[in-house]
Amino acid sequence: VSVRVAAGPVYYFDGQFVAQDEVMQRLFALHQQNPGIKVSISAEPMAMHGDVIEVLDKVRNAGITKVGYQIRTAPSTTGGPH
Repeated sequence: VSVRVAAGPVYYFDGQFVAQDEVMQRLFALHQQNPGIKVSISAEPMAMHGDVIEVLDKVRNAGITKVGYQIRTAPSTTGGPH
């Protein structure tokens, strides 16, 4: 399951919007359906760091232990590598 965090915070599970107050319920249901489920967390550039950490905490509280992160290199502001 892919969880994307956008500014707001706004959450998407496999591309479908999930209201903030339904995130925990959705994670519990996913874990109940498949105890070995893997969650991949990503964040849009304007998402707040704390909102991403909050989702990670909820994933762990739901009992999900297989967690991956989609991380992209930030664009360089100087135009070249350091």
